[in-house]
Amino acid sequence: MAGLHLPPSAAGNASSSESGSSNPRFTPVSNGSEEDYPVSKPVNSPVGNLRLQTNFEDGMDAGGSVSDIEEENRYDSAEELEGKDRRAQSRPKFTLEEEREVLKVFDRRLVPFLALLYLLAFLDRSNIGNAKIAGLQDDLQLSSGQYEWLLTAFYITYILFEWMTLMYRLVPPHIYISLCVFSWGLVASFQALATSFEGLVILRALLGIAEAAFGPGVPFYLSLFYRRDELAFRNGLFISAAPLATSFASSLAWFIVKTSSDGPISPWRALFLVEGFPSVIVAVFAWILIPDSPGRARFLTRRQRVVARLRMEHGEPDYQQSSAKRFNWREILKTAADPKAYMAALMFFSCNVAFSSMPVFLPTIIKDMGYSSLNAQALSAPPYLVAFVVVLATAWASDRSRSRSPYLIAHALISSLAYFAIAATGYFQAHLSTEVNTFIRYICVYPATAGFFSAITLIITWSMDNRVEKEGKGASIAILNIIGQCGPLLGTRLYPESDGPWYIRGMATCSFFMVLVAILALGLRLLLQRANRRTVDTLYQAVDQAGPAHSGEERDELMGGGRRDDLEHHTGDRRLVYII
Repeated sequence: MAGLHLPPSAAGNASSSESGSSNPRFTPVSNGSEEDYPVSKPVNSPVGNLRLQTNFEDGMDAGGSVSDIEEENRYDSAEELEGKDRRAQSRPKFTLEEEREVLKVFDRRLVPFLALLYLLAFLDRSNIGNAKIAGLQDDLQLSSGQYEWLLTAFYITYILFEWMTLMYRLVPPHIYISLCVFSWGLVASFQALATSFEGLVILRALLGIAEAAFGPGVPFYLSLFYRRDELAFRNGLFISAAPLATSFASSLAWFIVKTSSDGPISPWRALFLVEGFPSVIVAVFAWILIPDSPGRARFLTRRQRVVARLRMEHGEPDYQQSSAKRFNWREILKTAADPKAYMAALMFFSCNVAFSSMPVFLPTIIKDMGYSSLNAQALSAPPYLVAFVVVLATAWASDRSRSRSPYLIAHALISSLAYFAIAATGYFQAHLSTEVNTFIRYICVYPATAGFFSAITLIITWSMDNRVEKEGKGASIAILNIIGQCGPLLGTRLYPESDGPWYIRGMATCSFFMVLVAILALGLRLLLQRANRRTVDTLYQAVDQAGPAHSGEERDELMGGGRRDDLEHHTGDRRLVYII
């Protein structure tokens, strides 16, 4: 390399690189490139702008985290630093194609596995409704009130242990989630050994603890991997496992009851065992497959882990640091004092009245329409398959339009009307033929279930959309569940046997609470719209004060929604543009 005179520091680096095993090489920086990889060009100056090129090989250190040096390995000259614009400095160091590829990998590897875990959890929670008509109530001689206590015991501990949502920030998720899955699988399997009401109610309470530690925190966990405008569909994929699990439970219950009627153990015991023990096995895979953060995902290449971290615009949780350095208690107190968090929690409470009651009572309701126990198991599945599709379609449309409340209000009202129609059909049953009565009641189950499952998805997503800090997201989910999960305490007691076969009171109650969901959603929408107007006015004033050189361009940027995560820094503090 005759004619090239390196400065002492560069020369030292060059000589050391030649003698080392790794061979980093300096190449000119291409500031105009969208990619983070340099392209060699002729050097006009003796030295030029130098940067250290590192190789992001797919097979290197597949399980390790990515250091900040690897993400920020740019060496800018003084001229570049002086000439850079603020927006140029914050420009992502990855291409759109790279970002899309990372999203595809998360969508293929992370979300489906979490949905599988939730399917197993909801299966073990709700299959007691199928076990009831498969012989559980007769074998253990349970009264209607005792069966309701079996349902209520689960939700009492589920509510009391909602604070464990914050454990996602304190314990590495791959360890925490695995322990949760193993725990509920073991407890769910032990239900097959129950010989009395007292023993079964204790197992249901323990099951509530194990599932409270997992399910409510998963939407918060997903928010570490996806932006706000990507989250509803992924939450939809996760939560849609609930109707899929209920449908699967009904189909599986039909098969188990049919094949084990003459078996060595009662059909309901086989039901608990067959549907509970798989979770114990899956817990092993959870330990291996669950990443602690975007930068620690084993199924991503080294370069993809860099992109996954950069696109979220915050660092991954470092579990080696002390909790005082990484846990923002002020954000938790701020969330606890925010009335918007409690409006979302009241919506969740209202929606949970229906969400908790229909999956465990539907087999009984359909049986009381005049069907046999076996046919009731089979007919319980189709409404949840339809709900599964509707939840995904709604979540996709909500993300695409960056809007939550219109879909939430529409589904709440449709579900309310369906419940009201079922109640009215029962009330006026003397004026309708048996065939028409049964047809209306069964058909209305479809929009009723699709409505509250979709509403649950949007409420959970909406509550995290409007939080900046991870602690705020976790606190909002904790508040949402602590208040919202009190709904099942009412929902699980809406359909006593004395109200059969019409269950007018239970259907009318669910109709009322779904209307309340729509009213609260409208109120929260208006509140957030007013807050957005204040934020935009403040930002416009800051842009105008910046002078004519930047006013027009930055005003256009604000009009277009600002940065992708809607966090504006023009005024020196972080202002959130709420999703409504």
